[in-house]
Amino acid sequence: MINVLICGIGGKMGHNVLECISSYENMKVIGGIDKFANADSFSVPVYKSVFDVKDKVDVIIDFSRPEALDDLLTYATKTNTSLVLATTGYTDEQQKAVDEASKKTAIFQSSNMSLGVNLLIELCRKAADFLGNAFEVEIIEQHHNRKVDAPSGTALSIAKAINEQFDNSKEFVYGRHGKDAKRTPNEIGIHAVRGGTIVGKHDVLFIGNDEIITLAHEAQSRMVFAQGAVKAAGFVASKKSGKYSMKEMLAEIMD
Repeated sequence: MINVLICGIGGKMGHNVLECISSYENMKVIGGIDKFANADSFSVPVYKSVFDVKDKVDVIIDFSRPEALDDLLTYATKTNTSLVLATTGYTDEQQKAVDEASKKTAIFQSSNMSLGVNLLIELCRKAADFLGNAFEVEIIEQHHNRKVDAPSGTALSIAKAINEQFDNSKEFVYGRHGKDAKRTPNEIGIHAVRGGTIVGKHDVLFIGNDEIITLAHEAQSRMVFAQGAVKAAGFVASKKSGKYSMKEMLAEIMD
């Protein structure tokens, strides 16, 4: 049995993860972390801090805020607990801390837990490799009006994957405004839209002369992210220390 702790259990994604795990026979939620949630409304214990947890934890699924990272890394490395980091918006320093902690425990990190989105990223790699500099790239991401970071971590992951096909020679341009906004040849444009209850939509435009190729993914429910995170928890719970991503998990699933 894999014992799971949900960080951010009071949020929408936390609720989805809790519901998703209820259908798994080899997993159970032993508690959650949330400073603001009403503990009485949950069927599992809810703690203010990860350091208050006394039960044995095999893996932590984190759908919270970047501010929670330091405590999670400290707890995970001291107790050899695996981590699934589904939170985005980390600073460069925080990302370095994640990479350092992965030397001591297993950490699965993805900017988007949807299997479909990760397929989109691989398709974008192939498109960039095939089309080359003859096509310009623009990425448009859309999310609900309460999302705190922009552009989305997924949009950045797509842009980085495409840029790798050009030996990281492209420059990311966020939005475009002003009277001197003419596009330069080495750009990847990234644009953020916020409004309503959009779960998540990403459109990647490869724009050539007289033709446009669009690769797109739209999440219609947050449950797709919860399902991916729970699969990641099952994957990383038994892994040795190291950094893992959707690429490794998909390779194991398809092997």
